[in-house]
Amino acid sequence: MSAKKYLKEISSIINKVLETQMDKIETAARIIVNAALSKNKVYVFGCNHAGILAQELFYRTGGLAIINPVMAPGLTLDTRPITLTTGIERLSGYGRTIIDSLKLKEKDVLIIHSVSGINSVTIDMAIRARELGVTVIALTNMDYSSKVKSRHNSGKRLFELADLVLDNCGVYGDAAVEVEGMKLRVGPTSTVIGAAILNAVVVECAALFSKKGIIPPVFMSSNMEGGDEYNAKVLEEYGDSIHYI
Repeated sequence: MSAKKYLKEISSIINKVLETQMDKIETAARIIVNAALSKNKVYVFGCNHAGILAQELFYRTGGLAIINPVMAPGLTLDTRPITLTTGIERLSGYGRTIIDSLKLKEKDVLIIHSVSGINSVTIDMAIRARELGVTVIALTNMDYSSKVKSRHNSGKRLFELADLVLDNCGVYGDAAVEVEGMKLRVGPTSTVIGAAILNAVVVECAALFSKKGIIPPVFMSSNMEGGDEYNAKVLEEYGDSIHYI
């Protein structure tokens, strides 16, 4: 059954993440917590489908209130026609404009999710962020990215520019399952695995806050009794670190 193949592939990749990425996940959590304790801000960005993880990480039950999504015009999945997003993510200079609009400061943190890591917007963002002294955490597919050429005029790929690289341990091209009678593989893994990796970072952040005697700035489900009141207090306490309300 092809569906079972996909789920087994996801399970296999998760195991690979456990074997190879835990030190980096813990490092990412330390970077984020240290930034938060120093009153620096944390942002997350991805183009198009990669941006789903930016939505996953903010204003989320069980998630950190301090993570701010970057939603740039033309690079979200509500863009129409959707084919515009393919061209826009390759535009030189747009990424620098996005970064400058955020008013980032030294020691802020920017998480960039890009599976291939080759398009100009993400590369420009990483370069500009580093110029400003921002810590860049990349989530990418190392097998994929190492086999393709950058579209940026620097020739650099995202993993070559980040302070820390998280590998989603996917296959070349992202789609993972071979189906009889098809030349192309189906079943992308980057969203499922990427969400798992970044939520693992979030959980580790919560543990680090707690070890320091600080109640982690985590959202409660608003559908649970007392959820609205609890979340309002979190938003008020960490309002200076939040840019999405």
